Amino acid sequence: MTQTIGIIGSGLVGKAVARLAIAAGYKVVISNSRGADTIKDLIEELGPLASSGTTEEAIAAGDIITLSIPIAASEQLPADKFAGKVVLDQTNYYPAFGNNEVLDKGELTSSGLIQRRLPGAKVVKGLHNLSWLHMKANATPKGSTNRTTLPIAGDDAGAKQAVTEFFDKIGFDTIDAGSLADSWRIEPSTPIYFWRYAPTVDLKATGEEAERAYTQPGKPVSREDAQRLINEAKRPSPIGGTFEGMPQVHVDLFMAQASAATVKK
Repeated sequence: MTQTIGIIGSGLVGKAVARLAIAAGYKVVISNSRGADTIKDLIEELGPLASSGTTEEAIAAGDIITLSIPIAASEQLPADKFAGKVVLDQTNYYPAFGNNEVLDKGELTSSGLIQRRLPGAKVVKGLHNLSWLHMKANATPKGSTNRTTLPIAGDDAGAKQAVTEFFDKIGFDTIDAGSLADSWRIEPSTPIYFWRYAPTVDLKATGEEAERAYTQPGKPVSREDAQRLINEAKRPSPIGGTFEGMPQVHVDLFMAQASAATVKK
């Protein structure tokens, strides 16, 4: 039986997940805050395995639900609809988009906050630590010698196994980074976040030259490399991501993605 991925968020991240999932033979149901009519062209482009729906419909249909949205947008989610669902948390905390006192104090990890907001869900942190461009660029078939490894964290073993199988089918190996309380080790500003999955880019490059270079695959991350990076992590202070040292092409795309996705319902 073909599984379905419910994707909440139709921005750059959600689209990247949808394309990988469909290429691997999954069905996808995509929702966004502006309504199904606004993604007709996307659904047509993705083909017969894709459909649009309300947030509730995407949740109901999905064997795995991805949160391909900014963390602030999770406050508007219908928490009661997530009971028993495997939720792949792709959110990241960037204080530039609004501070959260609980996260700033380190009382919870960002995925711990998602779990608190969705108490009946089985939350797994993952597919959050590389850009949407590199989700596509770095994905490789099973058995490839240059396969890269992504970290996950969560409290439910069955949910982590489901996400591991999903990652395997869309093109990635997986390593377990521990519980949601441990997931700070794979959050922004840690060694395994972003840069290890991006190519080396001339930071002075601009325009098409920078974007062309930036869309290339990064150097593969082996399981051993991933484990070492997780072990080396120290909890950032202050907590949360910044854009320091990030190629401008990515900053521009990231800002456009986040700005669109934080529009109120």
